[in-house]
Amino acid sequence: MFGLTLAKKAVAVTAAVAAAATTALLGATTASAAPNPIVGGTTTTASAYPYVMQITDASQNQFCGGTLVRGNKVITAAHCLVGETTSSIRVVGGRTYRNGTNGTVARVSRIWIHPDYRSVTRGDDVAVLTLSTSMPYSPIGYVSSSDTGVYAAGATARIVGWGTTSAGGSSSNQLRTATVPTVSNSSCSSAYGSRFVASDMVCAGYTQGGVDTCQGDSGGPFVIGGRLAGITSWGDGCADAGIPGVYTRLTTFSSLVTSQINS
Repeated sequence: MFGLTLAKKAVAVTAAVAAAATTALLGATTASAAPNPIVGGTTTTASAYPYVMQITDASQNQFCGGTLVRGNKVITAAHCLVGETTSSIRVVGGRTYRNGTNGTVARVSRIWIHPDYRSVTRGDDVAVLTLSTSMPYSPIGYVSSSDTGVYAAGATARIVGWGTTSAGGSSSNQLRTATVPTVSNSSCSSAYGSRFVASDMVCAGYTQGGVDTCQGDSGGPFVIGGRLAGITSWGDGCADAGIPGVYTRLTTFSSLVTSQINS
């Protein structure tokens, strides 16, 4: 935690963006909130999680994650895309290693960011990318607005990403994964106070810490019961005891996201 609230955003960002992300996800290398590059997890492959996408700059440097929910549609975090344009980013599928050259690289034709998004601690941290070409990988289904029961305290959630393996540490070159239990709204509120917006967020992590998402994992999948139920968003530090990671509660935005996916 170290007193910092960070979005688990990109690992490679400019100083100006990093400063702005101090209240955002773990995406930025300087951000300290949110789960690690799956801290405490194990290495895996893109073939095991074909729906996990890298969001990169135009030179294919990965800075966030995303989830393929249709051949040409990717759900990610709003904070990952602030200041980006369709020409400044790419989406890469089927690539296990951050420094790899395999897989499929797609340009982006449209960026939709929730119109009310202002900062990760205020909620609305959801975005949808429309790809110029479809990905040849299997997408994953996502929760509907009526599936609120999936977040029951203790439910097992799967997290996947290339983020750092410790707060402020180095990013993982190979894709990593882990499982974390969801925690009650009251427990999350105890950890974050008014920064936790129960309608928009869900928390997950072990009481003793040790497993979490982290910088660079922002925008990646939070999967419960085989469906996308959340988006890696933010947190204080990575994998610290008593401080769970915070994820976008996708049921709240499911209908709005579906309208974007069908557009």
